[in-house]
Amino acid sequence: MGGFGVFLIPILLVIGFFLLLGTFFTVKQQTAAVVERFGKFTSMRQSGLQLKIPVIDKIAGRINLKIQQLDVIVETKTKDDVFVRLKISVQFQVRREKVYDAFYRLQNPHDQITAYVFDVVRAEVPKMKLDYVFEKKDDIAIAVKRELNEAMMDYGYDIIKTLVTDIDPDVQVKAAMNRINAAEREKTAAEYEAEADRIKIVAKARAEAESKRLQGQGIADQRREIARGLEESVDVLNNVGINSQEASALIVVTQHYDTLQSLGEETNSNLILLPNSPQAGSDMLNNMIASFTASAQIGEQMKKTAAKKDGETKRERPSRDRESGYGDSDDL
Repeated sequence: MGGFGVFLIPILLVIGFFLLLGTFFTVKQQTAAVVERFGKFTSMRQSGLQLKIPVIDKIAGRINLKIQQLDVIVETKTKDDVFVRLKISVQFQVRREKVYDAFYRLQNPHDQITAYVFDVVRAEVPKMKLDYVFEKKDDIAIAVKRELNEAMMDYGYDIIKTLVTDIDPDVQVKAAMNRINAAEREKTAAEYEAEADRIKIVAKARAEAESKRLQGQGIADQRREIARGLEESVDVLNNVGINSQEASALIVVTQHYDTLQSLGEETNSNLILLPNSPQAGSDMLNNMIASFTASAQIGEQMKKTAAKKDGETKRERPSRDRESGYGDSDDL
């Protein structure tokens, strides 16, 4: 018996050691442990050092209480018959107070969530054209979240957020969209360039118009000053006994020689002034005076002719009135 006890004690010690190890267990932070006794749910253990009855109690599983993300790739067709692949990211979390439902009521939560995502996306996207799929991706995400919340809440899962993180059309459609985008940008660039050219042309035209206006104003001022100077010159010559016609002839001859002198100072000038005789100024003045005189005579003749026609018209009008009156008396 003594020899048997020697062998039995170490065996009992080893068994006791393993039983002791089986009594204690730890649960990590943001994790819940499900404990069963003979296959039946006993308790839900939170993070920290925990105890259980060795051999009798068993850890059936552990539930992650952190926020998790599931990416689902869905291929569907839009309203304008374009096949497109959407990547839906679902962020979900097991509710701490419903760990039992999450562990026992749902076998594979990822497959369940994926099925609902497929159902919602393939119900919403075919109602939209491709361009609207890009514009309304937030609406698609909201619809997916709403459907998942209604379905998964009973199983202890809380849908934190759903995101449409990628929209990938068919390769040929994507290339066509890129070409359209490039064409639109080229069109916009051409419009901006044309507008810039138009602004330059308008600015240049305005500058030229302003230049011409100032040039005309300068010429007008120049001629005004010349006329004032000529008037003063004629007055001075009249004061010394020279009449206006002789004074004008003298001024014209003086300007004629001044012009010839200025032309002679230009070494590279090919301009020839014809006629250039001394009598040219006097002849020019005489021609101008004759033209003014003839114009005045023609104007006087036109006034006399118009006055004569008006007189004849006034004499004919009473005669017609009398004839009209006689006709009326005969009718009576």
